[in-house]
Amino acid sequence: MELKEVLRFADEKVFAKTGKHLDDLQEAILKETLQGRKYAAKVAKDRDCSEGYVRVAAAELWKLLSEVLGEEVSKVNVRAILERAKFYNSYSSAIDKNYGTVNHNLNICQEKARSPTPPQNPQQTPTQPHIDLGDAPEIFRFFDSLRDSFAARPSELSTLQNWITQQRTRLIALLGISGIGKTTLSLGLINQIKTGFDYVIYRSLRFSPTPEATLTNLLQIFPQPTETPQNIDTKISQLLNHLRNYRCLIVLDDVQMLFCSGQPPGEYKSECENYQLFFKLIAEVSHQSCLMLNSSEKPREFVRLEKEYHPVRSFELGSLGIAAIDILKSEKLSDEETWETLIDIYQGNPLWLELTATLIRELFGGSVAQFLQCEMPILDEGLQSQLSQQFQRLTPPELAVVTHFANLAEPVAVTYFFNKIPLSSSEIVNAVRSLRSRFLLDAMEEEKITLFSLNPVLRQYVQSRYLSN
Repeated sequence: MELKEVLRFADEKVFAKTGKHLDDLQEAILKETLQGRKYAAKVAKDRDCSEGYVRVAAAELWKLLSEVLGEEVSKVNVRAILERAKFYNSYSSAIDKNYGTVNHNLNICQEKARSPTPPQNPQQTPTQPHIDLGDAPEIFRFFDSLRDSFAARPSELSTLQNWITQQRTRLIALLGISGIGKTTLSLGLINQIKTGFDYVIYRSLRFSPTPEATLTNLLQIFPQPTETPQNIDTKISQLLNHLRNYRCLIVLDDVQMLFCSGQPPGEYKSECENYQLFFKLIAEVSHQSCLMLNSSEKPREFVRLEKEYHPVRSFELGSLGIAAIDILKSEKLSDEETWETLIDIYQGNPLWLELTATLIRELFGGSVAQFLQCEMPILDEGLQSQLSQQFQRLTPPELAVVTHFANLAEPVAVTYFFNKIPLSSSEIVNAVRSLRSRFLLDAMEEEKITLFSLNPVLRQYVQSRYLSN
């Protein structure tokens, strides 16, 4: 039977069952397999992707064809099954046309009759959501006492909830500078929408676990009919099956710890490179769940995924704004009329404000007015340490550019630095872009020109750390 006929028949059967045609990747895998070739290497090369990605896509294809054709399909038997199904389909159509009805249980190929395939039992949905927060901070345990803090970001919560529950977004990056409240917001979101899920899972990647370790940990949460596989492709495939069978919300925090220090943002450590494949498949493969990534560096693949795949979104978290007053209240500070000024100086960053509030309480008797008489901003030792961890991740060009920004009182365009720093124009442009990806530069539009600047806290840190000598 002609290859084109078999491919056309397979596409027609899939479309009739799902309302969707085979995509280019599925068709390429099927074409190579039907010709008896080893498809992984060739298809990966032709489409500039990894062989692991192709194997996972192939496993999804065999599963889809198994559902469409009503029997177990694999790369070994796919051609025989398709040809037999096509022959049977043509034969029965001819009988229908000439003689009316036909007994569709007729065994055309004179094979030993099979027992009817019993209907598969659907996965049992838990009556209550299975919530596994692992190493989540204790703030969730005392959510009721902090309800106002979570409610301080109503628009952010509303946007994320809409993306997850209404738009069924598969992959979300919650981004922002360290301390801005990503973890707090994601845990508040979990509390708000958890009843709409079968499984809710939170994990921190602060110790840079390998993707194999993370996948194994996640798989152990679900019912396991067999032992957890060792092959990462199979692990991803099994997890995707769970994400199809159950409605899941998985939050992975501290994703920036998967990336290299001293390299451009979003560049994975060698042992963590397969996370990129994992996240890509979460975006591309059909399922009913959502994976949310919290990071202070934007994963590189999001630049492309957001453009090509609608169920992918990123959200940059900014200042807590006037709602940060609750933090100052909890610290029992005085001079409430000055609190808004303090919040503005420290950019509405919850962690920066908490550290500074502790300093005010210990050394200024809790008086914000007295504290503001000092030359601003003052950086608590804990705040300096926290910023030091972020700046240690910068590349030499990024550090060169950011130190020049620290000497500028007004925002400037990228071109301002040309011929002022011993770097090429390309290096300067990429350094500014990287600093934006780390959320260390503020941007504003003025007369159709983008201007960049350092906020006062970061400027003070750079001046004292890199320019004081």
